[in-house]
Amino acid sequence: MTDHRIRSIVIVGGGTAGWMSAATLAKILTTEYCSITLVESDEIGIIGVGEATIPQMATFNRMLEIDEDEFIRQTKGTFKLGIQFVNWGKQGHVYFHPFGSYGLNMQGVSFHSHWLRLHQLGEAPRLDEWSLPAYAAERGKFMRPFDAGNSPLSTISYAYHFDAGLYARYLRSYSEERGVVRQEGKIVDVTLRGEDGFVESITLEDGRKIEADLFIDCSGFRGLLIEKALKSGYEDWSKWLPCNRAIAIPCESVEEIAPYTRSTAHKAGWQWRIPLQHRIGNGHVFCNEFMSDDEAADILLGNLDGRPLADPRVVPFKTGRRRETWVKNCVSLGLAAGFLEPLESTSIWLVQSGLSRLMTMFPDRTFQQADIDRYNRIVANEYEIVRDFLILHYNATERDDTEFWKYCQNIELPDRLAEKYRVYRAYGRTFRENDELFNDTSWFAVMVGQLMKARTYDPVADIMPLEETRRRLRHIAGAVEKSADYMPTHKQFLLEHCAAPELLDTVSRDRAA
Repeated sequence: MTDHRIRSIVIVGGGTAGWMSAATLAKILTTEYCSITLVESDEIGIIGVGEATIPQMATFNRMLEIDEDEFIRQTKGTFKLGIQFVNWGKQGHVYFHPFGSYGLNMQGVSFHSHWLRLHQLGEAPRLDEWSLPAYAAERGKFMRPFDAGNSPLSTISYAYHFDAGLYARYLRSYSEERGVVRQEGKIVDVTLRGEDGFVESITLEDGRKIEADLFIDCSGFRGLLIEKALKSGYEDWSKWLPCNRAIAIPCESVEEIAPYTRSTAHKAGWQWRIPLQHRIGNGHVFCNEFMSDDEAADILLGNLDGRPLADPRVVPFKTGRRRETWVKNCVSLGLAAGFLEPLESTSIWLVQSGLSRLMTMFPDRTFQQADIDRYNRIVANEYEIVRDFLILHYNATERDDTEFWKYCQNIELPDRLAEKYRVYRAYGRTFRENDELFNDTSWFAVMVGQLMKARTYDPVADIMPLEETRRRLRHIAGAVEKSADYMPTHKQFLLEHCAAPELLDTVSRDRAA
């Protein structure tokens, strides 16, 4: 039987996507199965900022068998219970998109329906009282879940914030220990095979040629292989998500370390705040058709918690995705595959998901088109689901104080999102379709948070007497409050389990003072 096994893989580009790819391939395939080479240039650099994630990141770490405390310590990371949204539904309004669920389903009816019944009577103004991650985050508390019976402490769902540059370095060390070879160099040419147009080799500035059976393009926005060589094409989503620039800058930390990402809406976009152990990552995502770079930088610099630690960096982008993220013998990941702004911290998950799909459809040298087509269809769907969830934040708002927000209110919705609007507005129902990323809790949290109005609540909620509904919601809110009281502060937890040297030094200086 002919051996068509993949014998060599070249990853083009480092950064988060490149080294996540290297670590995954080295762990699952091993370098005994095939050689794995990563080519990157120190000259080019990466878009390294404070990175926020979603809970699925923990699954990736478990796959790699990474020790969580060591990972947090090495990347100067922190824990994340969700995202706080400021000024999104309207000026002065704040809501929280937590990880995990709200309350408990009762008598076969979702908790959301019972809450909405009381909310429409004016008795349950905020959802946060029924979510331990939301309630604890706003009080600066954090701990990992443990076996506490029926307590919400048993099911705490969380993610991470970390320094993207340090994470890439951490995964580089992990990968090289498992046989991945890093080649330093700038790619100046890509050679395609004459007979079928597959990528044959890449040529570096010093003349070295590197061949492989499979190429992973993690070269960032440029898409050196997937676009420049293989002409995949790009689907532009600017009409739905008009922001096209970001300015990033780190600043000094403050005393308390918040266990959540903050997103603050501004005149023509929004600002992220990602707390790390040694600094805070900040950025302003905006549309330059409504605001200049200088004005955007002034807004960002005027809304920092501490002294800036670098000059502002402008990163232009175009929201969308490659028409095909896998072409012939090249798979693109990260910014090479597409870009969706980090409003819901999905960038790393899209890399993780792409790698997971690749491993379940891993090719041999015959590169069967059926698998490639299936991969492209699934990845396209995942990008579209995230896109629709992001559009919700911009479109479902009462803000009309600037031309930007007026534009967002009038966006023509994709069909799938329009259907979700109709379903929610009828009875306040939200659903997770098939295996889409965001569950019913996420859709409900953001639709309620963005001040969308449901006509009424699920009529089946009426099977429970009103007084019983009130009693049960009081009981759940009490359990959430009691659980939050039990938790240490986020900073205490970091100091006890996974403090980076900088955080320990800060505490020592404070004590000395």
